[in-house]
Amino acid sequence: MKFGVVVFPGSNCDHDAWHAASRVAGHEAEFLWHGDRDLKSADCVILPGGFSYGDYLRCGAIAKFSPIMDAVKRHAEAGGLVLGICNGFQILTECGLLPGALVRNRGLKFICKPVRLRVETADSPFTCAYRRGQEVVIPIAHGEGCYVADERTLDELEAEDRVAFRYVENPNGSQRDIAGILNRQRNVLGMMPHPERAVEALLGSSDGLGVFDSLAHCFAQRTR
Repeated sequence: MKFGVVVFPGSNCDHDAWHAASRVAGHEAEFLWHGDRDLKSADCVILPGGFSYGDYLRCGAIAKFSPIMDAVKRHAEAGGLVLGICNGFQILTECGLLPGALVRNRGLKFICKPVRLRVETADSPFTCAYRRGQEVVIPIAHGEGCYVADERTLDELEAEDRVAFRYVENPNGSQRDIAGILNRQRNVLGMMPHPERAVEALLGSSDGLGVFDSLAHCFAQRTR
C-alpha cells in the first residue's frame, strides 16, 4: 500500500505521519508538495497536523486553495482513501469533503495531552482493525479542535454511523463528544487526535496503529 503525505507551509506532523506509515506500519510512503497536482499514485492521502499557512485566516481556510487539494478532491470522489489528522481534519471541513467546522477549544487554550477515545464504528476502512466500543489512548494537540455542526448534520452523522471516534472525557467542548467523523462514502476520515503519535510503546501508546492496520486490511481486500 502506498501513502502520500501532503506537506503544506506550516505542516509539522508530516514526518510523524510518514514514519508511522512507512517505518512502523511497513508501507511505502512519499511526501506530496502542496503546490503540485500529482498524488504520485498514492492509495491513501494523509493531510497531516500542523498550522498550514500559519492559521492566519481560519485553520485550513487557505490550505484548501492549494493546487494539491484539487487532486485530493478527485481522489476522494473516485473512492480513494483520505485521512485528515488535526489540521488535516480542519482542511477537510474547509474544502467541503467533511461537514461541520472546528472552532476554538471551550477553554480557549491549546491542549496537548493523551486522551481516551471510544471507537464508535468498526465499519470503515480506518477503524475495521478495532472493536466497536473499544477504548484507546491517542494524544491531542490543538487550540481549535472543538467540532461543531448544526443539529441536522449531527443527527445525520449519528444515524448513518459516521462518528468514528468519540471522546470519553471531552477535552475541548466538541458537540456530542465527537473526535472524528466519516464522509457518506466512508472513504474520508477526519480526526483531531493524532494516531501517528501513538504507534509505538515508546511513545506511551500504540493504539493509533489500528488506523494504519485498518487501512492496510481494507486495501488488501480491495486488491484481491
